[in-house]
Amino acid sequence: MTAIVSIRDLTKTYAPSRRGKGFTALRGISLDIEQGEIFALLGPNGAGKTTLISIICGIVNASGGSVSVGGFDIVSDYRKARGMIGLVPQELTNDAFVTPLATLRFSRGLFGKAPAPDIIEKVLRDLSLWDKRDERIIALSGGMKRRLMIAKALVHEPDVLFLDEPTAGVDVELRQDMWKLVRGLRESGVTIILTTHYIEEAEEMADRVGVINKGELIVVEEKAGLMRRMGRKQLTLHLHEALAAIPPALGPYGLELAAGGTELVYTYDTRGERTGITALLADLNEIGIRFRDLQTEQSSLEEIFVNLVREGDGR
Repeated sequence: MTAIVSIRDLTKTYAPSRRGKGFTALRGISLDIEQGEIFALLGPNGAGKTTLISIICGIVNASGGSVSVGGFDIVSDYRKARGMIGLVPQELTNDAFVTPLATLRFSRGLFGKAPAPDIIEKVLRDLSLWDKRDERIIALSGGMKRRLMIAKALVHEPDVLFLDEPTAGVDVELRQDMWKLVRGLRESGVTIILTTHYIEEAEEMADRVGVINKGELIVVEEKAGLMRRMGRKQLTLHLHEALAAIPPALGPYGLELAAGGTELVYTYDTRGERTGITALLADLNEIGIRFRDLQTEQSSLEEIFVNLVREGDGR
């Protein structure tokens, strides 16, 4: 696929001020984001997610490196690059005393786009805001204000949409609606880059995942491949009779006792050629341990993310 956003050796260092020490927010970030994908950028607070997005969108100046959007450099071809980008920031920044309709007309004009009532109407309808088009923004609910932020980012028909914590502070129903909207945008050809604290959001929607920690991009991989490569599975055996301890013959399997000795838990690597399950079941039968049921569980993207960050911190 074709990269629509290309980042090379990007750095950002904040100089010391009277109120605090300087620090490096980004350390040599290089990344290609492909046209038409949903890319999730994960990382703990202060990892550099918002700084990275702010540089790409022209809000913050980089200390070094380069970024291009659609082949346009964000510095030398600023207007063309910025015109391809829609940004939904974390903070709600709407003018409280104007209407959604007026806001979208103004936002479209900022990008030099001709008036297009049909496009504005479609964006408002897609975000369930058409009935509120003539109300003052101050009268809208928090969820509607969040939808309006997305509408403002879409009204100039961008090729790339940045969503910085798009569902922070919204209820579950609105979150599901936004997921549906994002999938629809991707199907129409828009590239989506989102940052999120909700791991299930990335697990639900992303094609690829990047993990950033302390300003460094520590992994970029297709979500499915990452979960295969780093995921682990657990087999839980529900025993007929409780065990006081794990028999020595089962020592090589690294089993754990759970639920008061009524469950045996076996953790195995999905990357291995053999899981060891067949041998384990044979050995259980050999020593007369019977079970009434079994179940398997795959590690989640959240567990993988936590482990990656811990490894990056040297813990």
